Amino acid sequence: MNLTSLRKEYEEGRRPSDVISLIYSRIEAEPLNPTWISLVPRESALSRARELEQQPAAGLPLYGIPFAVKDNFDFVGMATTAGCPAYAYTPKKTAHVVQRLIDSGAILVGKTNMDQFATGLVGTRSPYGACSSVFEDRYISGGSSSGSAVAVARELVAFSLGTDTAGSGRVPAAFNNLVGLKPTRGLLSTSGVVPACRTLDCVSIFAHNCLEAHAVWSSARGFDPSDPFSRRPRPGEDAAPWLRGSFRFGVPPDNQLQFFGDDEAERLYRASIGVLEDLGGRKVEIDFSVFRKAADLLYSGPWVAERMAAIREFMETNRDHMNPVVREIISGATRYSAIDAFQAEYQLRELRRAAEIEWDRMDFLFLPTTGTIYTHKEIEADPIKLNTNLGYYTNFVNLLDLAAVAVPAGMRANGLPFGVSMIGPAFSDEALLSIAGAFHRSSSGDSQPLLELGSCPPGCVEIAVVGAHLSGQPLNRELTDRGAKLLRTISTAEGYRLYALDGRIPKPGLVREEAFRGPGIELEVWAMPEDCFGGFVNSIPAPLGIGTVSLSSGQSVKCFLCEGSAVAGAREITQFGGWRNYLGSINSRGA
Repeated sequence: MNLTSLRKEYEEGRRPSDVISLIYSRIEAEPLNPTWISLVPRESALSRARELEQQPAAGLPLYGIPFAVKDNFDFVGMATTAGCPAYAYTPKKTAHVVQRLIDSGAILVGKTNMDQFATGLVGTRSPYGACSSVFEDRYISGGSSSGSAVAVARELVAFSLGTDTAGSGRVPAAFNNLVGLKPTRGLLSTSGVVPACRTLDCVSIFAHNCLEAHAVWSSARGFDPSDPFSRRPRPGEDAAPWLRGSFRFGVPPDNQLQFFGDDEAERLYRASIGVLEDLGGRKVEIDFSVFRKAADLLYSGPWVAERMAAIREFMETNRDHMNPVVREIISGATRYSAIDAFQAEYQLRELRRAAEIEWDRMDFLFLPTTGTIYTHKEIEADPIKLNTNLGYYTNFVNLLDLAAVAVPAGMRANGLPFGVSMIGPAFSDEALLSIAGAFHRSSSGDSQPLLELGSCPPGCVEIAVVGAHLSGQPLNRELTDRGAKLLRTISTAEGYRLYALDGRIPKPGLVREEAFRGPGIELEVWAMPEDCFGGFVNSIPAPLGIGTVSLSSGQSVKCFLCEGSAVAGAREITQFGGWRNYLGSINSRGA
């Protein structure tokens, strides 16, 4: 069950109420736990489905799609437990992000199991039972969003929501062969979500592929004025010009990789690097120790006190009702003072600045989602240390304000899944989903649907150049210094003349003449971050300017154009078909 198949079935006449009936019959045929903590009453879900059947599906991007949420999300009429029955309360308002999905046509089925108070990457710290990987009962499901991942992997819902503070939306994805999207902090509202570390928390998405994760993300995102941590990207913050050309992906050197004795995980990770290289990527070794030092701050620093802040009153009177491991971790908050908190913040700022040096060398970071996977018995024997091991590649992401996508990357010889993660700067969510989707298709060898974002990468403007800004020409650095990337070489449509203009730097003038039927003029189309475009345009001297040009493909892009009066007396060079050919003719004559 997934978004793609359900949409097709609905187009062919299947009704949402039929799907909901089937789901509830499957769920009711087995024990509720450990996947679920509570279900929307069957008749309520069916009533919602029948309401949708009376509406046109066209305006509802998630029409009839069943989903689940982790039980730290509020939904009116259902208790929120955060994995602790003694903490339970009945909210008066549905969480903002859940309501957005419902308004998009999705149907909530129930609330899923979790590590108590979202503290853990294991999926075993719950009084409702410990979830297992759907591939092998002896192995953990990953947490803290354990039930949300399992519900999707077992096809009881098409997608689900979790939360991700330290990796809780990515580790369970890796252990259940799913896509796990950890969006940029604040891009999806956390209003109505029980916090773990409020400054770091993210709503996460589990889906079967990147295209479907993007569909959910698109419906769920939106600025929420009631959430003080809600954010919107400024122009250019989501720019990913590398998405349409060669790209650089960062990997740790061998001495900074950790697989904790899991040779199969190491083999699959190294094979995954080859898949990215086949897709046009260039591997760049970076200093991963910067990111590891940030990761260590999460549980070995005062951020653990933020977990205490979220449940302080409850913990003061209900310590005995808490999972012992969760209680031990959160009780560690008492070791830290306000002075410690400021000193850790200073250290984090220094690490962010050091990380900027590494980001200058790569477009995204490519890591194993986890170095290994553990059995329930192994976790029971050493719950804190092994949990820390699982966060080796995940704990730093929110502290450094990054986005991440976990994606399947093959199967171990014992039948357990392995996953990798693409990690990028804040607001790179769409670009990461796109490249992760291409990787997923290539690594799986099947027909995974691709996420097509259009010819122009997110956060960019297409700008066509015809002369001194072409690749290898004197002014090309004015593009590359602004982060622009070459997309394609193409010609204009008919109706353009080209002239050689006098000046310190030889340059052409492109002029529109609608009645002219010329050969078309060769140009290059570049993708430039939106926030750099204004300064670039401002630097262009008269008589040139930026207008809109029609291409031979039928598309239109922004391009250098010349004032008509400036070409009076200039030499027309249209017959050469482009500036390079003209320069070549001059050089051959000079030789």
